[in-house]
Amino acid sequence: MSELRRDAELIWRAAVDAVRPQAVMRAALHDPSLGEMLKAAKRILVVGAGKAGAAMAEAVEQEIPQLLDRVTGLINVPAELVRPLKALRLHAARPAGHNHPTAEGIAGAQQILQLVASAGLEDIVLCLLSGGGSALLPLPASGITLSDKQAVTQLLHGCGATINEMNAVRKHLSRIKGGRLAEAFHGKALVSLIISDVIGDPLDVIASGPTVPDPTTFTDALVVLERYGLTQRVPGAVLAHLQAGVLGLTPETPKQLPGNISQRILANNAMALAAASAKATQRGYHVVNLDSGIDGETKHAAEAMTDMVRGLRRGQQSFCFLSGGETTVTLGADHGLGGRNQEFVLASALKFGIGELRNMVILSGGTDGEDGPTDAAGAFADSGTLERAASLGLDAANYLARHDGYHFFAATGDLFKPGLTETNVTDVRVLLTAQTA
Repeated sequence: MSELRRDAELIWRAAVDAVRPQAVMRAALHDPSLGEMLKAAKRILVVGAGKAGAAMAEAVEQEIPQLLDRVTGLINVPAELVRPLKALRLHAARPAGHNHPTAEGIAGAQQILQLVASAGLEDIVLCLLSGGGSALLPLPASGITLSDKQAVTQLLHGCGATINEMNAVRKHLSRIKGGRLAEAFHGKALVSLIISDVIGDPLDVIASGPTVPDPTTFTDALVVLERYGLTQRVPGAVLAHLQAGVLGLTPETPKQLPGNISQRILANNAMALAAASAKATQRGYHVVNLDSGIDGETKHAAEAMTDMVRGLRRGQQSFCFLSGGETTVTLGADHGLGGRNQEFVLASALKFGIGELRNMVILSGGTDGEDGPTDAAGAFADSGTLERAASLGLDAANYLARHDGYHFFAATGDLFKPGLTETNVTDVRVLLTAQTA
């Protein structure tokens, strides 16, 4: 089983390596059309937000060193990724282990908005966006406080709202999201370079779409709150702001933007899965790619995957089942600690049971190196996991019911902790089966 675990981790790491910022930024910045635009610019203003922001900013400096005298900018990133750069400033927008909007994030977002608004007619803006950008780029609308935004974000996470639903609300509570950042731009060209953490790469959803037209409306945002029974639970100022928007008393997010504003997707989950597939093939596995668009409730997604694996695997071959995407976890009042990847692995292990897991290993991990509010990216599971749990007197079903995967896998020794990867294209799940007689 140790060989299966090693292979699973090698395959997962191959997926992450394929979407690291250094390589994808190099290709983008040396594209002839963008390269000529940058050479002709009077100033190159670099802004952005996301978990890959530090590495993306570093890549800008490495790939256009001859233009650094014209480069200036600020990027909101997690505090643990801040380091000194030559021309750009990385701003600590949230502390380690914290994934909600902060006052520090607001301060950075204000500076970013001001910098973009300052662009002259010969200036270019590069906007670096990646997963986590929504929480790292908070700038509440007038009348909305940081605590209001935090309360809404926590309520939406807790009720199992999708990323699209959460962003429809967040964009309409912001002065910078939903195209409002681009709305402030009046320079020569604004180009967003994007590492996508959203299924299907919808530009208006990634980092809540600060530089693209917003197809959602105040009415859509209000409907989300009504769908999850939150209208009486959100702060009064939030409800009042959305209702004012519905009545036309507050301007809508932009539905069109000028042609000098463009977007480029540099990396996504499908690219990561393609690299994982190549590595698995190299390691001798028959690969079944179950798609990069897996979403829905985590437990249900895990159960569906186990059914597919049972139907597709054959004992005479070693299989690698891959999937990606981003599921959700609907938390109860008395919940434990964990994330969707740990929950996915625990639910899958329970569905298979010790017998089926004897020639199998499951690994699910967030490509950013984080899973929920924990220091793990995800977890492993094989038959030894459930055997150790039994010997420790752990009731795996109870841990699953309480969404407490972290403490379960911490006890069995199966947490997966690769550390922050400085990229983010949602999750990669690897399930390997060994050849049997």
